[in-house]
Amino acid sequence: MARSGVTLFWRRLVSVLGWVRRPEFLVFLPAITLAGFWTGGERVLLLLSIGLPLLFALTGSELRRPAEGGEDGSMTERAIRMMDQALAVVGETGRNTACLIVQFDDLERLLAHHGRAAQAEVIARSADRIRGVLRVGDHVVHLHGGTIALALTPVRRLDLESMVQLGARLQAAVAEPVSLGGAHVYITCSVGFCIGGRAPQFSGRALLDAAQAAADEALRCGPCGLRAWSPDLSRQREAQIALRDGLEAAIERGEIIPFFQPQISTDTGELSGFEALARWNHPERGIVPPSEFLPAVEDCDLSDRLGEAMLQQSLAALAEWDRAGLRVPSVSVNFSASELRNPHLPERIRWELDRMELKPQRLTIEILETVIAAAENDVVASNIAQLAAMGCGVDLDDFGTGHASILTIRRFVVRRLKIDRSFVTRVDQDREQQRMVSAILSLAERLGLDTLAEGVETAGEHAILSQLGCGHVQGFGLARPMPMEEASQWISRHNARTERIPRIGLRGI
Repeated sequence: MARSGVTLFWRRLVSVLGWVRRPEFLVFLPAITLAGFWTGGERVLLLLSIGLPLLFALTGSELRRPAEGGEDGSMTERAIRMMDQALAVVGETGRNTACLIVQFDDLERLLAHHGRAAQAEVIARSADRIRGVLRVGDHVVHLHGGTIALALTPVRRLDLESMVQLGARLQAAVAEPVSLGGAHVYITCSVGFCIGGRAPQFSGRALLDAAQAAADEALRCGPCGLRAWSPDLSRQREAQIALRDGLEAAIERGEIIPFFQPQISTDTGELSGFEALARWNHPERGIVPPSEFLPAVEDCDLSDRLGEAMLQQSLAALAEWDRAGLRVPSVSVNFSASELRNPHLPERIRWELDRMELKPQRLTIEILETVIAAAENDVVASNIAQLAAMGCGVDLDDFGTGHASILTIRRFVVRRLKIDRSFVTRVDQDREQQRMVSAILSLAERLGLDTLAEGVETAGEHAILSQLGCGHVQGFGLARPMPMEEASQWISRHNARTERIPRIGLRGI
């Protein structure tokens, strides 16, 4: 008992001295020194000048570590030490503690709109507001990527309801607008937490990891998500980590490859290009369809890695067809929203084209209509404009489903509209479908844009789309996506029977 009392006293002393180390203490230092001299004369003054530095030296690393810099590893270790100290008090007094992780929603958007300095300023001010919500004795530690860890000082009553209320107060404080350069910047946060008594193990690292798992789930379900740790979350996180590792390894080993689906001109019946579609050639399961792994790629933040691999392989296939004497005018590659926000994307694409000795006109950038309809990102518009200026084509994918305005279409330098398959299905039998497609084709003609219909599955749909004036068609009725070797064979067969593909010259039913 005596030993535990000394330990508790020492920790409290360290906590007090930790406050003394803060910059705010310097404001009061002259007054404290003067008061010490008035009340005790030179002896007290001498005691203050020698005793305080001596106490700093005796407490050692506990006081020095917070000033060690901002490296991720050291700050994480500091957070773990804070958790360990709080749990030690819990074990001695029967009180309870908790760890909260605050993660800001959509920091990439903030970075793209205002720059890195402004992003850091907003995070710093938000951290100050978070401190204002906490009690004296609670600790705040900045982790990587703007993440903030909170270690609560042990209290007698700490339950799920009180933690939810605290999380809501933190979110309300962060949601207040930040004045930045004469403008108001709004940001939200997601919060995950774990109560000390419910942690998977009685250790600071386990408590921090549990809170981080809850915060990741809150961020995934956000914005403004709020989650408590549970054993299920840990299992989900382990499964997510395993999935990410598996996907990363699959990309590195070249297991995720492009399958190529032909695009056919309705005027000539000739091949006008291929669309590259990702497929996972799993060593045990065989070909895995995109619906089973693309959502996981996005959840694991691997879209950029996958996009880079797909671009490289697609351009390599185009160069190989050139060497084989097979005419393929262009290849279309899909780009995700995260890739389009990368300011280095145009340089990367230019470098890949130069490396393969291909002209930019041979590459088409496919962008979902939902992406540009929601885009307020000047970087996205700048990237697309640069790629169009290079000579790359820009296709607006799934047109008709994302509510893109005419101004948006013009702003993003779109070359071709890809009519969504929902308008194409049974277009040869449904007059309403024909009217919808005719309206889209009329809009495209007025704007000077080319058109391509997706999801064509029958010769009747192919024929009516050609008559209505759609420039190109693509779908299972023409050919399914296929690996490069099969695509090469398909090109040879197609060139031998081009005259058998429907070419109906009448326009404008």
